[in-house]
Amino acid sequence: MASITFKGNPVTLLGNEVKAGDQAPEFKVLANDLSEVTLADSKGQVRLISVVPSIDTGVCDAQTRRFNEEASKLDNVKVLTVSVDLPFAQKRWCAAAGIENVQTVSDHRDLSFGEAYGVAIKELRLLARAVFVVDSNDKVVYAQYVSEATDHPDYEAAVEAARQAE
Repeated sequence: MASITFKGNPVTLLGNEVKAGDQAPEFKVLANDLSEVTLADSKGQVRLISVVPSIDTGVCDAQTRRFNEEASKLDNVKVLTVSVDLPFAQKRWCAAAGIENVQTVSDHRDLSFGEAYGVAIKELRLLARAVFVVDSNDKVVYAQYVSEATDHPDYEAAVEAARQAE
């Protein structure tokens, strides 16, 4: 299991670590209109899944804005940002930030994504910062669990993995 800290303190991750080469686990999260979103909904596309603790914090804000910018340059790549923020808060934040190329989804209801991808932080009921790239055949081709939840992910490596995936 990935070992991470949150503000320097070790935390417990629930679920199983996902690695490159694994079949991507299915999940069920909520879109901003409260409709369900699953991995299967985007079958046949490359997915770059950006995971953040809370959209309303500095690093999470920067991460989502960066992947929104990168998404405009990626063909046939669906970019999702997953957090446990309520769908209403995500919708408000996206409108204020001008986010148009990333779909924010909420794992608040069930922690379905968090547990399936091993990023649910037991002590905080937040998600650990991570990035996954899933190819069009639902194989994980890139996985990064950021060791300190307040640090940025490796944007360049994630975007390059998405470009190379089919």
